[in-house]
Amino acid sequence: MQLDLDWRTSIVSVLLLPILIGLGLWQLQRADEKADINTQWELRRSQAPVPLASLERSNAQLLQYLPVQLSGQFLSAKYFLLDNRIHRGQFGNEVLAVFKLSASGKVVLVNRGWIAADPSRRQEPTILEVDGPTKITGYVYVSPGQPYLLADTALNSGWPKRIQAIEMDKLGAAVEQDLGVEVFPHPVRIDPDSAAALTVDWQLVNVSPEKHTGYAVQWFTMAAALFILFILRSTNLWQVLTGGSRTQ
Repeated sequence: MQLDLDWRTSIVSVLLLPILIGLGLWQLQRADEKADINTQWELRRSQAPVPLASLERSNAQLLQYLPVQLSGQFLSAKYFLLDNRIHRGQFGNEVLAVFKLSASGKVVLVNRGWIAADPSRRQEPTILEVDGPTKITGYVYVSPGQPYLLADTALNSGWPKRIQAIEMDKLGAAVEQDLGVEVFPHPVRIDPDSAAALTVDWQLVNVSPEKHTGYAVQWFTMAAALFILFILRSTNLWQVLTGGSRTQ
């Protein structure tokens, strides 16, 4: 086999091959991360719920997906509306309600789930209040990182407060300023069978490990195709295989 480099194919290959391979490796890494999340969730879901008050000094890694039980009551009409949440093609909000713990008097934000809303936002959604002392179960949700926002948005002064993302430092400060009490640093996602649950369909990961693996295969396939093209255009391999002449 003789080498006869085609400069156009060589330039394209040098530029694109590392990118295609890098994208494939990145997708495999993402697949491993999502698989780890699913594994951690399966391990945690088998544990019995623990009182939230006993976890106040725990670190975020130990809290992630931990089943918890809350005893106390929801504060009337005090909740955040997480905007632009689509459920089965319908526009709505997730409702993060302020829940006061009976044992400590501190509060935690409980994500009660999804509710349909007016896409024009001219009317607030009607949310069924839960009155009096209650017990709920759920799990602690620790955000994997800071949400991406195009611009910083200020919270309105009254309730409910409409938000574009769950920024716990900002939400906690708003609650503390209004109520003068400490806020648990992470929201609790309510269990579907709790009495206070709305429409609950929690998605741990937005893309499954299998899809990431499929994307990786696609990138590696394109890299392989480009490499084969480089070999065929830069050598006489095609002529050797076919017994003919190579077309320039």
